[in-house]
Amino acid sequence: MSIMLNTDAPIRDHLPDTIKNALPSTVTDKLAALEAGREMWLLPPLVDLCARLREPGQQQHGTLESEGRAARSNGFLHVVIPPDTNPILENGSLLKGLRERALDDGGIYLHILGALTAGLEGERPSNIAGLKKGGCIAVSNARRPFRNDLVLLRTLEYAATFGMKVFFYPDEASLSGDGVAHEGYIASYHGLQGIPWIAETVALSTQLLMVEETGIAAHFSQLSCKSSIELMRWAKDKGLPVTCDVAMHQLYLTDDNLEGFNAQAYVLPPLRSNTDQQAIRRGLKDGTIDAICSHHEPLNSTAKKAPFAESTPGISNFDTFMALACQLVHDEVLTLEQLVEKICLNPAKIAGISEQYENIGGAVLVDPNLEWQVTAQTMLSNGKNTPFFNQQLQGRVVETFFG
Repeated sequence: MSIMLNTDAPIRDHLPDTIKNALPSTVTDKLAALEAGREMWLLPPLVDLCARLREPGQQQHGTLESEGRAARSNGFLHVVIPPDTNPILENGSLLKGLRERALDDGGIYLHILGALTAGLEGERPSNIAGLKKGGCIAVSNARRPFRNDLVLLRTLEYAATFGMKVFFYPDEASLSGDGVAHEGYIASYHGLQGIPWIAETVALSTQLLMVEETGIAAHFSQLSCKSSIELMRWAKDKGLPVTCDVAMHQLYLTDDNLEGFNAQAYVLPPLRSNTDQQAIRRGLKDGTIDAICSHHEPLNSTAKKAPFAESTPGISNFDTFMALACQLVHDEVLTLEQLVEKICLNPAKIAGISEQYENIGGAVLVDPNLEWQVTAQTMLSNGKNTPFFNQQLQGRVVETFFG
């Protein structure tokens, strides 16, 4: 099915046939009747592999309703959340209610990572059987450390008995310590405690070896440095059951954005060097990196007002995600086909929700050339914490067709 605008500018239709053929006639008729003088993109719903919606436990920053609506309006229909909420997501019987509230209040399908260790304390396995029964798509220890590598090994062996995928956020706490910025010239100049790139890569190398030993399927989220991408190439060449993603902001920001103690650019893992960023872009283009996540972390207005090292890390990313995605195509980092794979189809596969994704369906209409300014009024998220504030961006979701 080819859908055309009334002018010579076609809709670039990238819906999979299974989703496209299930669209209601009211939607296809509306698309066919669109009048526009420029190119538009028709994409399947976006799938986010890591976002913090701040509920439960941190509703001063956002709620399932506020962040769900921001996600939905920006094209995300499916959102994966890590387990480090308050309370920690380790009780499988409570997860159904959370998913129902996300759908009822925010209009999104929530996919939950359960706690890999009890209380995320890295001491002993959680009730993984109960989490699987409760509908968790995978388990994770978020960025919390394990007591030692033996605990990690035994926990992965235990998770493997239930066929549970594990999501990793690689960080060796003994190396990253209390660091707040990428270890390099910018951190040194500003007197900020650095986080060396090796803190991520040492953890990643250990975790990859554990994956090889246990055979467990694993996903590595928010990789940020050149050596990590090289390690992922090695792991994939060996045929290990692994995938990985990067956060969208890592493709556009570097530690240079911290100049002047810009707390809006304070995020963990930290913004890395230009060399790291170029390696990430290459890894995205050659397929080493499977997906792009938002790593959405909304914060209230006071969270970034303390001195840099005492402020709260995080960037609100739902509202700027599509503009940055469009820029990847404009800059020929990715083709539009590749972009759809990285932000829609591959994340659905990684989350193990492809069948549900196709059954629910939906479509997202994007104007890749629409210029808009990032302001408190144009941002839908409760969190206005973004390094892109007051900047002009190009590309935005103009309409969603979700049931």
